[in-house]
Amino acid sequence: MLCMDRVDHLRTNSRAITKQSRSNFYYAFLFLPKPKREALYTVYAFCRLSDDLVDESTAGVDPADALSRWRRALDASIEGDVDSPVMSAVGRIARQFHIPTVYFEELLNGMEMDLTRARYATFDDLYLYCYRVASIVGLICIEIFGYTNSQTKTYAEQLGIAFQLTNILRDVKVDAQRGRIYLPQDELQRFGYSEDDLLAGRYNHAFTELMRFQCERAHRFFQAAAAALTAEDERSLLAAEIMRAIYYRLLRRIESQRYNVFHEQITIGKPRKLLLAGGLWLRSALSPRPQLH
Repeated sequence: MLCMDRVDHLRTNSRAITKQSRSNFYYAFLFLPKPKREALYTVYAFCRLSDDLVDESTAGVDPADALSRWRRALDASIEGDVDSPVMSAVGRIARQFHIPTVYFEELLNGMEMDLTRARYATFDDLYLYCYRVASIVGLICIEIFGYTNSQTKTYAEQLGIAFQLTNILRDVKVDAQRGRIYLPQDELQRFGYSEDDLLAGRYNHAFTELMRFQCERAHRFFQAAAAALTAEDERSLLAAEIMRAIYYRLLRRIESQRYNVFHEQITIGKPRKLLLAGGLWLRSALSPRPQLH
């Protein structure tokens, strides 16, 4: 657990936080103009540090208290009155790109859910969590990317859900070790796969069928996002499309490994990420700009 008072002492460089995390976001940001790239590094750093306050706990520090102090720092940053370098940058980009404060507050509400919930009865319950910790990030990002069609908000929401579902499927083992099960309880029961099975890492027919069902759902959200992407905003959303390509490849990798996320961590290597990012950038650079009417 990182005490909030130490966060900026330990890691104040937003770009370094993004790069060191080996996040898929880092590769998507590489082709952006510097002001937008630096703003997005700040967003990612805010997300990463907020998550650390919840997940990296140490003895003697209350994560709920640390998150409350982090919230107060967020409020102060919006007013431009905060000593924290990361939070100061958050406030600056919120004002510069006209990002609604409620987005940052909702993101912290999602982080807080990890302190109060370790199980989700249905997918409807899980959807709210995914929306807060992932779709909200997308809604923040599109304000920085820039967009003209309001349908792009739907694109950001659907893509965020697809990303988070993919993360959940990849991290089933790690999350279970932390005592968290994000797969809906009613669906575990439907496929005859118990919590004890999951905690023990049992890879069997019930698990593969359960995972097949989850992957099919993630595919639907990827498809919904693609359907919501409009021609006039496609170029400005290049970074989001790079992330979509990387996460979609990760989902396909899970499927190609027959859903065995217990054996080893399923990842996309750096060369492949760079190839995907570079290919999409080149295609965008060579394609004609859409004609707006």
